[in-house]
Order: sequence, then structure tokens, then C-alpha cells
Amino acid sequence: MTGIALAGHEDAGATLAYRGSRAIRADEFLADVGRVAALLPARRHLVNLCTDRYCFTVGLAAAILRGQVSLLPPNQTPEMLGRLAREYDGLYALVDSATEPAVIESMRFPADPPPPPSGWDVPLVAADTVVAIAFTSGSTGHPTPHAKTWGGLARGALGEASRLGLLDGRPATLIATVPAQHMYGLESTVLLALRNGFALHAARPFYPADVRQALEEVSGERVLVTTPVHLRALLAEDVLLPELKLVVCATAPLPLDIAAEVEARYRVPLMEIYGFTEAGQVAVRRTLDGAQWRTLPDVRLRSEGEQVWVQGGPVEKAVPFTDIVEVLDEERFVLHGRSADLVNVAGKRSSLGYLNHQLNSIAGVDDGVFFMPEETASATTRLTAFVVAPRLDREQLLAALRERIDPAFLPRPLYFVDTLPRSATGKLPRDSLERLAAACARPERGVGA
Repeated sequence: MTGIALAGHEDAGATLAYRGSRAIRADEFLADVGRVAALLPARRHLVNLCTDRYCFTVGLAAAILRGQVSLLPPNQTPEMLGRLAREYDGLYALVDSATEPAVIESMRFPADPPPPPSGWDVPLVAADTVVAIAFTSGSTGHPTPHAKTWGGLARGALGEASRLGLLDGRPATLIATVPAQHMYGLESTVLLALRNGFALHAARPFYPADVRQALEEVSGERVLVTTPVHLRALLAEDVLLPELKLVVCATAPLPLDIAAEVEARYRVPLMEIYGFTEAGQVAVRRTLDGAQWRTLPDVRLRSEGEQVWVQGGPVEKAVPFTDIVEVLDEERFVLHGRSADLVNVAGKRSSLGYLNHQLNSIAGVDDGVFFMPEETASATTRLTAFVVAPRLDREQLLAALRERIDPAFLPRPLYFVDTLPRSATGKLPRDSLERLAAACARPERGVGA
């Protein structure tokens, strides 16, 4: 049974994390892990809700040492946590704030200082150890589990660093706007740091000024791990950032013009990560280099009829793509859209991704999304759009859309809203859009029809 080190830092004094501007050494991290591991209750599963990325990482490592599996639900609503508690006996939450979920037992991350490091003995973890379970919500909303082993996650972190060009021997610090509980955040901040000798920043900055502050708190080379939504906000506010080594982006397609502006303004390459929960991270591309994605080392593609499968490296078992892809060779493909993204109106086909791109390209649109409700027997299903555009009226927006999309795809209804219900990673979960549609449809709102 192969053992893989819990941390890939070469010496005890290497910086593993920053909390504010305070650097935390690798041996201090291991001391913290040992302290927390000794305090964890004797359970099999936990939900790590720590918002501080360092506390999350310590909790993850401590759970691994205690043989516990960290659950990564698609959201942290009481309904979701309650459902998991019913399915995983003894489930508890590890939290680092005064807000504790009422539906499951919680343990507060211990605030006492760790003991002085007693040595430099990095624990080994068996490669086939299941350390996390990620969930997809599925069409019914029922969470479907996907087990993640330490070996798979470790190989993925090494492969990602290789494809991102970070294995040049110069340590970097990862500053991220995404939560560690999301697969993208777990892989591209926590695991990427642990397995490659990098440092992570404990904060999760949200506003542009917070991003700049977090970047200024660390020394050396900086990597910003973020999303299209956060990049739009940075560009809109014209925030000056310290020198960056790399910008990494994922969770949604990145418009080419946004990528070009980021690279030009910050004089830094921008790389996108492609992945999906069932497989984890799969491929990388530099957006400005074109539409082709290249898989991580040892990850291979194969086609069977219209279905494309991926396996190898961090993807331990063959997994079918959930998206529509065109295979160019065994390690290169072009993404043509989400399988659930296609819409057919009056015999004409388009994709929600294309429609969203056109909507958000209109001057005066701060944010917007198209939405296709579920079909019902009692009502005609119509393509809907929600838009944040305080400087436009309905006729101006529809006129701009008519210049960009086929009239068949004009939204009916079109709702003007103050904000969209985006998640912490910038995504728009379908159930959130369904609730927004129901709220907008109430007669008292009096908005677009």
C-alpha cells in the first residue's frame, strides 16, 4: 500500500500558510494538526464548515489522521445538512465561528495555541484512503456521493501544478476568492498548496479591495485563484493589484474579452481549470490561446459513440463527461457546452451559455442569466431571463438582445432584479433560480412579463 506524505514541503521552516501577514511554518501546521486530531470526536464522517482556509486545512488533515471522511455537500443549507445527517450516522460539523448549524452536532475549532513543534515527521497516508466525499445535487436535488481518495487528490495537485507551469522551484502563495469546501477550492488551493510546497492564504476575500489587501499581506510570488464573477468585479472597479505570477479561473466559462483585459491590465497569464464533481479537475487551458483544453498528465480521453469518457492520473475510474465535448486526440478536446445547457425553442437550438454571453456583453448589464423552467402540463414553458441593469429599461435591453440573438430566444418573461442569487463560487444553482422565478412571478412585484 503506497503512502503519500500529508504535506510536500521540503523542510520544517517552509511557509505553509499566511493568516493575515503572519507566516505559519510547516512544522507549526503539523503541530496544529496533531492537536486538533486528538480533540476530534470518534466519528466516521464530518462536514468541515470552517471559513478560515487554514482552519479548514488543519481540520481536513486532522480528520485524515483520525480516519474520518470530510463531506463536501453542494450547499450548506439546513435542509442539505439535515439530509446528510440522516444518511451518515454520527455526522458532525467542524466550525470556526459562533454560527453553528442547528440541524447537526457541531465542534468548535479549538482556539488554544498549538504546542511547540516537536520535530519534523510528516505523516504518510495510504493512497487508496477515502478522505473526502463530494456531492452532485442531481436533477431531483438528492445529493449523489462521489468518493475522493488521497492518492487521486495528490496526483491531481501535482498534475495541476505541472500544467499551470508552477513547478519551477520558486515557492508561491495561493490567494483565493473561492471556498475550500468546493471541489475547485479544495483542489486548487488546499491540495495544490499541501502537495507542492506552496503556501495558502487563510482568508477568502470577496470584494476587490479585500482581494488587494490579501495579496499585499504575503511576500514572494502570488497566484490568484478566482472565478469569472470576481474577475468582472476587479475589472469594473479598476483595482490595482500587486504583481502576480498567475491567475487561475474556474466554475464557469470565461469570456475571451474578460481574459484579454485581465492579462493586459495585470500583465500576467490567465489559466482556466475545467472539471466536474464526478471526475474532479480534468484539464487546463490558457484562455487566450484558443478553445482547446489539454488534460492533466496521465489523464486520457476515449469516445464510445456519442459518449466521451475520461480516466487516468487523479481520475481513478472511467467517468463519462457531463458536458458536450469534441475529442481532438487522447489528451485534447473542445468544450461545446453543458449537456443540460441546450434549449430548443420553436425548432431552433441554442445554449444557455451562448445566450448568457450575449446578455452579459450588452453595455449597461451588470449581471444577467437565462433560465429555462421545468416543463409542466398546465402551463407553457417559456425562456426566462433575470438581469441586473439599473441604467437600462426593458425596451432598450430587448432591442440590444434582438441584435444579438434569434427572436425565438428573446426571454418571456424578462425580469429586472437588484442582484442574482450567486453562490460563494459565483455559480447560480438551479433551485435558487427557481425560487427567484417564483418570487418574480408574484403579481405584486410588477416586473417584466
